[in-house]
Amino acid sequence: MTELQSMGMRLGDPGDGAPSRRGGAGPSDHKAVTVDGTTVMIPVHTGSAFNSPYIAAPAGPDGRSAILRDGLKVGVISFPRQPRFYKLQTLDGVPYSQIATLHGKDVLATTVLQSCIRYESRRKSCQFCAIGQSLAAGRTILRKTPEQLAEVARAAVLLDGVKHMVMTTGTPNATDRGAAILCESAFAVKSAVDLPIQGQCEPPDDDAWFTRMRDAGIDSLGMHLEAVTPEVRARIMPGKASVPLSRYFDAFERAVEVFGRGQVSTYIIAGLGDTQEAILRCCEQLIAIGVYPFVVPFVPIAGTPLEDHPAPSPLAMRELLAPLGEMLGAGGMYSGEIKAGCGRCGACSSLSTFERKPS
Repeated sequence: MTELQSMGMRLGDPGDGAPSRRGGAGPSDHKAVTVDGTTVMIPVHTGSAFNSPYIAAPAGPDGRSAILRDGLKVGVISFPRQPRFYKLQTLDGVPYSQIATLHGKDVLATTVLQSCIRYESRRKSCQFCAIGQSLAAGRTILRKTPEQLAEVARAAVLLDGVKHMVMTTGTPNATDRGAAILCESAFAVKSAVDLPIQGQCEPPDDDAWFTRMRDAGIDSLGMHLEAVTPEVRARIMPGKASVPLSRYFDAFERAVEVFGRGQVSTYIIAGLGDTQEAILRCCEQLIAIGVYPFVVPFVPIAGTPLEDHPAPSPLAMRELLAPLGEMLGAGGMYSGEIKAGCGRCGACSSLSTFERKPS
C-alpha cells in the first residue's frame, strides 16, 4: 500500500469501480482501491502514476483485478463499486455527486464552499491545492446548501451504507474561517440522519466556535497544518502561513478540551520540504496534546504549481510512518477510535497499518 500510494498505478480499465476523483480541495487525482481488505486512495492521474511500475489488470466478473509490477503479478485488488446515490439529483436538477462524493469505501465527503480567499491569488494560495479545478470543470457547485447536504447524506446512508461524513470548506474570511458554514451544514445533516461528522477548517479567531461546532453536531474536528516548519509553510502556503503555528497549537489545545483526546486531528503532507525529523518532532507534540497527526504522502496534482514536484519515495514514507505508528501506540491514540473523518477513514495514507498497541 505504501508503494502504491507513493508511486501510483496505471489502470487496465479506467472504468472499473467508482469514478476516480480529479481536482478539488486536498489530495486528489486518486482512485479507491481495496488491498488486503483495506481501502486506500491510489494516485492514477499523476505523472508518477503514468510511469508507475504498477498496473491493474481489467477487473473480472467478480470485481477483482490482478495487480502487476513490471509485468509480474504481485497481488489481487478490488474496486469499491459506484455508489447508488450518484444516480440521483435534487429537485432543481443538481446531481448528488456534485454535492458530495464517496471517499474510500464508506465515507461521504463534501467541500461545502468551493472557493477560498487563499486561492484567489496563486501568490497566496496553497501551491498543492486544486479547489478551483473541479468547480471550473463543472464537477461540483460553488456552495452546497444545508438542505442539499442533508438530502444527499440521508440518501448515501440509506442506499450505500455510508458510515461517517467529512465536511471541509474553502476559507471564506479571516474571522470564523468557515466555522459558521460548517455549523449550519452539520446541524441540517444531523436533523436528517444520524451520521458522525468531521468538520475541517482553519483555526477560527474565537475559540467559542469549537463549542458551537460541537453543539451543531460536529463530532470530530480537523485543522490542517499540511507543513510543519515556518520556512516550508511560507514557501508552499504563503496565505495560510499568515496563521502562525503558535495559533494552531493554541487552537489544538482548546479544541481537544471540547471534542476530547483523539477527536481532533491534523493533516500533514510528507514530501513538501519538511525533514522527517521535523515532522516526527511535531507529531510528538501533537500526540502529547491529544491531536491525531494524519501523515499522508504528497500527491502532485496536474494544473497546480507543484504538479512536477516529486512524491516521497516508499522508503521515505516507511521510515516516517513506522516510528509514528509506535508513537501513536505509546500515546494510546488509534485511527479506529476517531468518530469521523480522514484519520478514521485512513484511505489517503497507510499510517493505520503502522499503528502498534504496546505489548
